[in-house]
Amino acid sequence: MSTPPAPTASATADLHRVVDAVWRMESARIVGALTRVTGDVGLAEELAQDALVAALEQWPGSGVPAKPGAWLMATAKHRAVDSFRRSQNLQRKTLELGRELVEGIEEDWAAALDEVVEDDVLRLVFISCHPVLSREARVALTLRLVGGLATDEIARAFLVPEKTLAQRIVRAKRSLTAARVPFEMPAGADFTARLSSVLEVLYLVFNEGYAATAGEDLTRPALCQEAMRLGRILAGLVPGESEVHGLLALMELQASRLAARIGPDGESVLLADQDRSRWDRALVNHGLAALDRAQETAPGALGPYALQAGIAACHARARSVEETDWAAIAGCYEALAALTPSPVVELNRAVAVSRAYGPAAGLELVDRLLDVPALAGYHLLPAVRGDLLASLGRDDEARAEFERAAGLTRNERERALLLGRAADAGGRAVPSGD
Repeated sequence: MSTPPAPTASATADLHRVVDAVWRMESARIVGALTRVTGDVGLAEELAQDALVAALEQWPGSGVPAKPGAWLMATAKHRAVDSFRRSQNLQRKTLELGRELVEGIEEDWAAALDEVVEDDVLRLVFISCHPVLSREARVALTLRLVGGLATDEIARAFLVPEKTLAQRIVRAKRSLTAARVPFEMPAGADFTARLSSVLEVLYLVFNEGYAATAGEDLTRPALCQEAMRLGRILAGLVPGESEVHGLLALMELQASRLAARIGPDGESVLLADQDRSRWDRALVNHGLAALDRAQETAPGALGPYALQAGIAACHARARSVEETDWAAIAGCYEALAALTPSPVVELNRAVAVSRAYGPAAGLELVDRLLDVPALAGYHLLPAVRGDLLASLGRDDEARAEFERAAGLTRNERERALLLGRAADAGGRAVPSGD
């Protein structure tokens, strides 16, 4: 028989894109299920990575299977059985777990996973957010295990060297193993204590999807989808927690604008220029319903996520930028600043104030932030200032601010947008909430 021709470079690149897409969609489910079986999140990820390598080696010849996620799971579980058999220290697990896994290899793993996927992934999130880890480690591990991001992608999101980020993830997994953190949902006070960390991490994962920190793509919708999916599971588990509903409302309302945020050539489209008919009304309605639940469970005492959802709701209810209730948005930001003081919140409040009361009022607030160290490298500070200066007819100053903002951003699409506005020596203020 003749040897089949080697795949072309183009075919290999296409296959790698397919494998990457499958991995991003399935990795959390695979690692979660393997962690449930092995009790070791570090080993689980290694087994999942072995399955990924096997896919890259075998799929060029055999083709992509009909159920690639199930193929990866079955392969990873084969690797788990082999690992148990090779380890003298895990003979008991070989007998107790290995037999069960071998007997189930022929089953339809996709159907089996459907029965446990939500619990597995959610437990994985709570493990990744365990208090034994630092805040930075929790976010990095969640993005790695749940979001399926590569180490270099997470490093860019954190603006830290890749080696530093890799060491952080390794230490986090070792810490979880050393602390013998059980693969189960926490209960009672432990659940409540860890919930705020879980919400924070989901929020950061969503934000990385909504506005990619670096790279050529403006958004990463898959991350938004995963964060929302986990948020919906949480809302079902703790229906009395206002902030869970608030975060879900915020994510759904923001995600409703994803398609309209990107032009036909992948360029960024500002809120003022978006075709609102392209907003996903189903997501808007879901988000508004979630906000109603947040308000019902905490009347008159909304938390930070619910307040931000209230801001997003003002945009969702308005038919245009001009009809938006900017005074209400400015009020929400003022309440948010009282709960969680932040220069970024103040910057967003300044934009809302400029819309409600004029660019001069907004510029006065922005100028108070110029010497804040936390905003020294934040590209949106000069971008907003450039908008306001342009609105006041101070074009030369506006141009300089847009150029400075373009030099600070790490996202190629945003850089192109800012340089275009610098060339025009004008533009409009970026409405808060986008």
